[in-house]
Amino acid sequence: MNKIIKFPLFLLFLSISSLSSLIYSEESFIPKPPSLNASNYILIDSVSGRILAENGADERIEPASITKIMTGYVAADQISKGFVNLDDEVFISENCWRKGGSKMFIREGTRVLLSDLMKGMVIQSGNDASCAIAEHVAVSEEGFVELMQLYVEELGMNNTQFKNVSGWPDPEHFSSARDLALLTKSLIVKFPDHYALYKEKYFTFNEIKQRNRNSLLWQDESIDGVKTGHTESAGYCLVSSGVRNDTRLIAVTLKSASEKARLTDNRRLLDYGFRYYRTKKVLEANTSIVKEQVWGGEVDSVDLSSAEDLYLTLSPRDFPRVEPLIKLNDYLQAPIEKGQVVGKVDLILDGDSISSIDLVSMQGVPALGFFGRAWSNIKLLTYQFLMEE
Repeated sequence: MNKIIKFPLFLLFLSISSLSSLIYSEESFIPKPPSLNASNYILIDSVSGRILAENGADERIEPASITKIMTGYVAADQISKGFVNLDDEVFISENCWRKGGSKMFIREGTRVLLSDLMKGMVIQSGNDASCAIAEHVAVSEEGFVELMQLYVEELGMNNTQFKNVSGWPDPEHFSSARDLALLTKSLIVKFPDHYALYKEKYFTFNEIKQRNRNSLLWQDESIDGVKTGHTESAGYCLVSSGVRNDTRLIAVTLKSASEKARLTDNRRLLDYGFRYYRTKKVLEANTSIVKEQVWGGEVDSVDLSSAEDLYLTLSPRDFPRVEPLIKLNDYLQAPIEKGQVVGKVDLILDGDSISSIDLVSMQGVPALGFFGRAWSNIKLLTYQFLMEE
């Protein structure tokens, strides 16, 4: 049983009509994504998850210091669960003090606040800080890596395996552009307070002031993260994210040839996405889409809504051309429970379904008594016969 409803969604589109002065009846013309130096990349919308550009996004590649996004993710989740606290004073072991590569410059045998270690890892990309966080959360770096792999499975990162917490080169340590975008998307949603560290430009510890290695923070105020990475085998890597016109995008570029190329690649992806796409809420939970007839109930009709908020990422001129197609599972017969799934809403653009979501009842509808239901069933059978004719 299908029914096309146009007017409710059109009312939502009125709120975004100021996005463009283009003639909405025309189709959008979006060019291909820009050519990049990076061999592997992906550009996604952080809310809808729509992929706007990609190349080799599932290839397993050494992520270098981008690994620290997962280290921070795990630590932030352990903090949220109450296992550790940002005010904890973390003992610095000789193992962590001796870590090579980028440093926060913590000292063996001292105690450092976990909050400072988190900043040292995110802003200064300290391998020593990453080690100290791991030892505090899971007693050892090896134990923390086991935790990381549990989160990898939970997030569905199918092409990722971590062997250390800092991104130190290891042939068995790898991830992919798609997995890193998925991780970043989850980080932004679940741990906004931790994510806020990624936009900090400087951090001073032990009277040593270091700048954030993500130079995009200085080039574009709309960008608020995320993380750089570089080793000889990984090349120059960058995960970035920013917000323009209420649209948040995530760009991942891997294996760029130089630091300059890394920045240029990421900027090109973000500029492309922000220029040609917008993300808008097109269906809202607990907001009636349509009122549908109920058979055999104490009331004659019930309001139906989408099961949850639904966002689309499209060209601004495409939003008003989307048509909602209501598909009921069957004629609605009481009793109906509040929140009961009764069908689906398909969003159609140029004849193709671009998204689908469950349709639920906004109210409960008790059934009539025996005789009332019997009479209603007779009317429904008659109605079905006439409709089929």
